[in-house]
Amino acid sequence: MSSANERQRVGLGTCVALVVGNSIGGGVFLLPASLAPYGVNGLIAWAVAAAGALLLAFMYVQLSRAHPEAGGPYAYTRQAFGPLVAFVVSWGYWISIWVGNAAIALSAVSYLAAPFPWIRAIPAAPEVLTLFLVWALTAVNCYGIRASGWVQSVTTVLKVIPLIAIAIAAPFVIRSQDLATAAATVPISFSGVGAATTMTLFALMGLESATVPASRVRNPARTIPLATFFGALITALLCALASGAVLLKIPEAQLARSGAPFADLAASLWGGWARPTVSLFAAVSAIGALNGWILLQGELPHAMARTGAFPEVFGRDSKRGTPVAAIVFGSVLVTVLLLLNTRQSTVDIFTFMLLVSTSACLVLYGVSGLALVRLAWTGRMPGARLGRGALTALGTVAALYSLWAIGGAGRDANLWGAALLVGGLPLYAYTVFVRSRRARR
Repeated sequence: MSSANERQRVGLGTCVALVVGNSIGGGVFLLPASLAPYGVNGLIAWAVAAAGALLLAFMYVQLSRAHPEAGGPYAYTRQAFGPLVAFVVSWGYWISIWVGNAAIALSAVSYLAAPFPWIRAIPAAPEVLTLFLVWALTAVNCYGIRASGWVQSVTTVLKVIPLIAIAIAAPFVIRSQDLATAAATVPISFSGVGAATTMTLFALMGLESATVPASRVRNPARTIPLATFFGALITALLCALASGAVLLKIPEAQLARSGAPFADLAASLWGGWARPTVSLFAAVSAIGALNGWILLQGELPHAMARTGAFPEVFGRDSKRGTPVAAIVFGSVLVTVLLLLNTRQSTVDIFTFMLLVSTSACLVLYGVSGLALVRLAWTGRMPGARLGRGALTALGTVAALYSLWAIGGAGRDANLWGAALLVGGLPLYAYTVFVRSRRARR
């Protein structure tokens, strides 16, 4: 990166905000309602998901320390298995990002409609506002990563306020009978914990966020590992504590019908004024997540284009050092997806897109675990602080955990995920063909 763009690099605080901001989006505020049928299994699932997220984060800490180059999981997979495998899993991950961005944009507007009912009252207002959010944040990211990082830092601070408030209140409001009631309603089962764990992982996806824009980070070999681990730790603790309080304090029947479970709990704790307030914070949470994922929506194809796996246009930087073409192209796809689904319900679209996104992310996490094993055994982990045996164990457990969680995503989401992975092969073949022709000239 040129010295003119050095000022555009970001530090530890922004990278931590990127991880926390991308993970804590609209999903965590909706999850308690989805987890209501699982009873106490949902509480156990949060513990399992949090432990798994920290395991995966620790895996990426080792990989990013040894290979701090831009591209994150794509770069690690390419180092281990070559360009084809890296392209396939990263292609699916990239599609999951912009598909997820459409869902996040929808959820942001849905939350805004609670404190601002005119959004639902005016025809086509939700659709127009959704597209406005997508393109406003696209413009922010095109302007420069520091502008995007500033938005991310501000929205991250705002979005964690209700989670922190509920997490702090939890020990004072939860009683032993609440846990007994939850345990008596739905028995604990392995299948119940497994299904609920996959759902809770919705709220923890994004722990790899700091590894992707490595070329735009100051001292990436130190900054990215720290941001990855502490970002995942903060996210897991906040989400588990706050969501657990909602699961225990709101009766299952009421929770299953709730469109704003955190707002319901806040209203019961602090009065009616808390409901629209928490809804507004939830909207900010979704907007912050959308901002961070739009950044990655451009950075991933940018890194892939630099290695020849994507068309060259996506690898070009603007004068401000941002991959404008890659960012804008992703937002065009988000726009098309939103316009094609205007007649479906927000909840249906949101749920399906999150399932597909999670399935694709878990494939990437699993392959990253296998990449760690291969790199360790081939002696390509420079600067690693763990021995080959420990790295092998870490990668193997991460891969097995991801495979187990994929099973909980359901058949439909897994089939769509597989179709997305295969769908990128023609583009890869075309890109390789074009580059080989140019090399022969």
